[in-house]
Amino acid sequence: MSSPQESSSPEKRRIAMLQDDALQIFAAGVEAADPARAVKRSLRLGLGGGAVIWRDEILFPGVLRVVAVGKAACVMAKAAAEVLSPTAFAGPGIAVVNDENAFDVDRFRVLVSGHPIPDARGSAAAKEIERYLAGAQREDGVLLLLSGGGSALLPAPAGDVTLEEKASVTRLLLESGADIGELNAVRKHLSRLKGGGLAARAYPASLEALILSDVIGDDLSTIASGPTAPDPTTFQEARAVLERRGVWQKAPPSVRSRMERGERGGIPETPKAGDPVFARVRNRIVGSNAQSLDAAARKAQELGYEVTIASGALTGEARHVAEWLLSRWDERPSRGGGRKALLAGGETTVTVRGKGRGGRNQELALAFALGVKARTPPPIRGPWAFLSAGTDGRDGPTDAAGAIVDGETILRAERLGLDARRALEDNDSHTFLDAAGDLLRTGSTGTNVADLQCLLTG
Repeated sequence: MSSPQESSSPEKRRIAMLQDDALQIFAAGVEAADPARAVKRSLRLGLGGGAVIWRDEILFPGVLRVVAVGKAACVMAKAAAEVLSPTAFAGPGIAVVNDENAFDVDRFRVLVSGHPIPDARGSAAAKEIERYLAGAQREDGVLLLLSGGGSALLPAPAGDVTLEEKASVTRLLLESGADIGELNAVRKHLSRLKGGGLAARAYPASLEALILSDVIGDDLSTIASGPTAPDPTTFQEARAVLERRGVWQKAPPSVRSRMERGERGGIPETPKAGDPVFARVRNRIVGSNAQSLDAAARKAQELGYEVTIASGALTGEARHVAEWLLSRWDERPSRGGGRKALLAGGETTVTVRGKGRGGRNQELALAFALGVKARTPPPIRGPWAFLSAGTDGRDGPTDAAGAIVDGETILRAERLGLDARRALEDNDSHTFLDAAGDLLRTGSTGTNVADLQCLLTG
């Protein structure tokens, strides 16, 4: 992680100290979601040669197939390979991961796929997994290691929908500001593996899923579009999302045709609760945003801050969330001086209207800095620092994880001729914050449990 710039000014030194503390707090949250530790906490080799998952010994008379999917797939696969003996599962297993997080893993075939926009490599990887699971019998087992990004990394277009058509719908929904639930409702009805589809492919074998959740609230049907969970959404609801977000008329004819046929009952629905394919499925959350937020709060307390959790389910338009966080700061009861921290976790959205670059965390940080500057009297007295970043180290289509802003952010960039309000309206937070020197670049962290926010004063 980058370090705050040094400065000789007492005020700037205090800001630099707050920035450093914010980095430590964020790092603690990321560390709590370490995929390897999460797998090893949940998986060990039993004395009889079977896998022990969450203290329950799973002995398969047949073979164990291991599949890892998501941004943390290689890390989780490596941890499983270190725990399980070579005879414990049918090898090689399969790990599907994005370019940035790919590396060789013993006893696994690593298949690289596109993210956040699905590509042909992901479609080929989906077919490989379908072939790998096709031979599973009732006496066999399947271990799925699932992490954030799995939905885009494993596209399996259904029916007459092509990969390009499915990708175009995904892109349109992202640009419209659709949240993860809306996005997945549509993708599940355009896919063979999402919405319980992978569980159906593994049936009748037993399936154990260890899941690193990037979804607020840990809804199993939403994480990676719920490949091993019943799908509560319908074709009718998926079409409603496309219409509500203004995407229906822009969607390819094959997509509209599939939705219409599904509504009429001409295409089977995704598997629902009570379907036999879920009778031998167990889904376990082994890491989440809530766990990371708790770890961040503990670290802030260790550093001497009086901690308030603003929200553990932060959602909504990023710029509106910034205003809400400021209002929460205004509402905090006064307890005298000292070091104070306001923390939050979640995943906001951005409705793209401009032509600039940025991500939800950068936009939130810029909007927060603007909000502080615009209020009279100032809502925060004295030095402050505000961090908003993705735990995966990537914020939107940029090289930054997010940003750390302070009371001088707006002035620093405006001295270079940039306009903060104009940058926000053009969705160009990246350019503005880069000029201000406030982007947070961590590189890939190897995990993904949504975002963390941290406001520090004192």
